[in-house]
Amino acid sequence: MIGNLIKILANSSSALPANLDVGGASFYMQSSGVSGFEIACLVIFVLAVIHTLLANKISLISQKIAERHRRKRARPPGFDPTFPENDAKDKSFAAEILHFLGEVEVIFGIWVIPLLLAFSFFYDWGTAVNYIDGRNFTEPVFVVVVMCLAATRPIVKLAEQMLAFIAKLMGGSLASWWFVILTIGPLLGSLITEAGAMTLSALLLANKFYQFQPSKRFSYATIGLLFVNVSVGGVLTNFAAPPVLIVHSSWDWSTSYMFSYFGWKAVTGILLGNSLYFFLFRRELRVLDKRRKSAKLKGNEIEDAKAPLWISLIHVLLLFWCVVNAEYPAIFIGTFLLFLGFHQATSPHQYPLHLKRPILVGFFLGGLVIHGGLQGWWITPLLGGLKEGPLMLVGTVLTAFNDNAMVTYLSSLIPTLTESMKQAIMSGVVVGGGLTVIANAPNPAGQMLLRKYFKDGVSPMRLFVAASIPTLIMFAVFYYGLNFSASSALTYLGRTFSVGS
Repeated sequence: MIGNLIKILANSSSALPANLDVGGASFYMQSSGVSGFEIACLVIFVLAVIHTLLANKISLISQKIAERHRRKRARPPGFDPTFPENDAKDKSFAAEILHFLGEVEVIFGIWVIPLLLAFSFFYDWGTAVNYIDGRNFTEPVFVVVVMCLAATRPIVKLAEQMLAFIAKLMGGSLASWWFVILTIGPLLGSLITEAGAMTLSALLLANKFYQFQPSKRFSYATIGLLFVNVSVGGVLTNFAAPPVLIVHSSWDWSTSYMFSYFGWKAVTGILLGNSLYFFLFRRELRVLDKRRKSAKLKGNEIEDAKAPLWISLIHVLLLFWCVVNAEYPAIFIGTFLLFLGFHQATSPHQYPLHLKRPILVGFFLGGLVIHGGLQGWWITPLLGGLKEGPLMLVGTVLTAFNDNAMVTYLSSLIPTLTESMKQAIMSGVVVGGGLTVIANAPNPAGQMLLRKYFKDGVSPMRLFVAASIPTLIMFAVFYYGLNFSASSALTYLGRTFSVGS
């Protein structure tokens, strides 16, 4: 693996790759050497990743500067807050800029600016425009639409009712809710897409778990588990998980194929990871359940009325229609515009519609699409010379720093992949999709919805550590299950137990 990378860099060439304006990644298969432009793109991408890792620290510095500024500019007697110019003078420019730079969702968009400058330096502005225009932004826009639809009161309350039925069968405690949300919620991603599953699961965890103030350790363990589970929870079908959706046609993978070769591993890994964390935090779960019961007795538990059934059914229909037409922006955007009108007409039964969070997530993913399309010159050759085991491992590692759909797409450009190698790379990218915020498209949505429950925001390093254990469990399940379909796995287990007895 290291040797492959060294060979790629050793073949560095001053020649610039051709056909940059026709898709951004296709020319990498024909490029014989590494250009200065490609090195510049890699450096910019690495700096964007480092910026992402430092986002929380930048936000903390912003808060300290703002607090220092407030102390310096104590409001004098007779201050009239009704005049906005007084408020404007009371804000620190440095604090506001750092607050902006500390927003994870804007980082990759910000680093598109130096990327465009690199385009202009090595090529010209027209080439930069052609490249941006050639990127496919369907997924970022779709995530915005699904986040808005999935976060509405009718959808959230309907999902809550369904999960409540299962939780009550398990005792109805906070621990039951925690386990059910982290098991069924991610698996719903195979039907309503991973973005929808992430939104629903995060909202339900906020209401049923995070509002009762778990410890920092348990908070990170839960969000890490959520990210990992959602990443693998969409592989039971061929249309819900971004890395599957992008290659299912070229690799001829049907829903039955996905369920047979990947679905059973996802379910097994989710149950094992949830069970392990349930055991590790069983005492704290009991403490949190006492807090929940106390809050309920005092009337402090957050509850809201469910929407009328006919409104819920229309929301389900709109969400289903968007999911079915996920590859056609003109249809799902038009459907979203109809939804906005319906939301306004039924506003007494709706949550307020907050577009800022979904749009920021879409902006984050759009930036990732732009940067990721220029990393194929080293990712594709690196993956091309590996066997199944190393291929899966490298796929997992690469996914931590690249969107997993992009890694899968670049892998699909390799003509020599066997069926087992395709399974290995897909297993690697979905297993590693929970390690960082940028690893899987729905992760920014989960972070956006839950970060208010983390004092200093979600720390990338703590998230990585928390997600590492369930990722290792998933890796073991998917690795030892390579080339095993559900039926062959059952047959193998049957033979093993019969021999043992």
